[in-house]
Amino acid sequence: MARRRRSRGRLTHATGRATIFHLFFAVPAVLVIARWIWPLALALPVKLVLTAVLLAASQYHLWSRLSSGSVFAPEFPRAVVIAFNWAFGAIVLLAVLQILLDIGTLATAALRREWVAAPDAARYAIGGVAGVLAAVGVANAIRVPPIKDVEIAVPGLAREFDGYRLIQLTDLHISRLFPRDWAQAVVERTNAAGADLIVVTGDFIDGSVAMRRDDVAPLAALRAPDGVYAVPGNHEYFFDYAAWMRHLSDMGIALLPNAHRLLRRGEGALVLAGVTDVSAPSVGQAGPDLTAALSGAPAGVPVLLLDHQPREARKAAAAGVALQLSGHTHGGMIVGLDRMVAPANNGFVSGRYTVGGMTLYVNNGTALWPGFALRLGRPSELTRITLRRQ
Repeated sequence: MARRRRSRGRLTHATGRATIFHLFFAVPAVLVIARWIWPLALALPVKLVLTAVLLAASQYHLWSRLSSGSVFAPEFPRAVVIAFNWAFGAIVLLAVLQILLDIGTLATAALRREWVAAPDAARYAIGGVAGVLAAVGVANAIRVPPIKDVEIAVPGLAREFDGYRLIQLTDLHISRLFPRDWAQAVVERTNAAGADLIVVTGDFIDGSVAMRRDDVAPLAALRAPDGVYAVPGNHEYFFDYAAWMRHLSDMGIALLPNAHRLLRRGEGALVLAGVTDVSAPSVGQAGPDLTAALSGAPAGVPVLLLDHQPREARKAAAAGVALQLSGHTHGGMIVGLDRMVAPANNGFVSGRYTVGGMTLYVNNGTALWPGFALRLGRPSELTRITLRRQ
């Protein structure tokens, strides 16, 4: 009986959170309907049709949940997922532009000391701009990213590791939006990059093993002399964490959940460590434990840490980590929006940071969540990092 009550309680809580989620994403559509559609000089039936279309598009995440049981895994044909992302992105961008237009109109009215209304031409113009920007944003989001080269100096790095190259993949979000063909292209570009090591800092997928088995299959072909290592991201915990860890391991990807490996080059050594995601305890899994990850690691050897989320970088620096690689933030996706993402990640959103004596690199992501796939000014990355002696 108690177990049933706890189960009902969790279900009620989850349903409540889902309702809030869908209502939150309806807000931009309501604003656009009230401040953009209804002031236009259009026939009432046209306004009603536009209103219905915008409300339907704004509930993309509800349709995703109905299609797969999760807002994180839309199970529509790829063209439909792309269309939904364009429409939803256009609504969000138009809401922002409409707010700016309203502010401009109010400022003009204040200066003239008389009421003025924005002309329909201005409304159509911002609608066109929003549509074009959304199309550009989706195109930027779904591309296979080019190689981005980054050099990072590592204190105490052995001479044998000077010039050591690794590829960081992160936030692949393999799904209907980023399917097998996309994953295959990423693998081919990664393997051709000539890295000594490949690391994946979480969020491999959106969907269950049964849903994504064929789409993730190309990852088994990732090859590097020192292997392919990874840590889980928060999305792995949304879709049967244990099943995904087994499946990824079976594909030849070495997982480092609160664990480390010692890489050697002649007499030189480098500790490669990984931790689980901070969301793990919410589903009954072990949370990140850097002490456990470094247990038994040799003293005096620089540590390269894989941690999906960058928010705990200061703790890693205090523990003596030399370099931390993270993802999760998607770089903020859109210039300006990155400032809204920053507080939840302790200010770490995109690129290189110096944290104490440690370097933190936050990758913009090889892909991103298919629920809001737009990039404007925050491009995706397939990152080749070269380590240098300091």
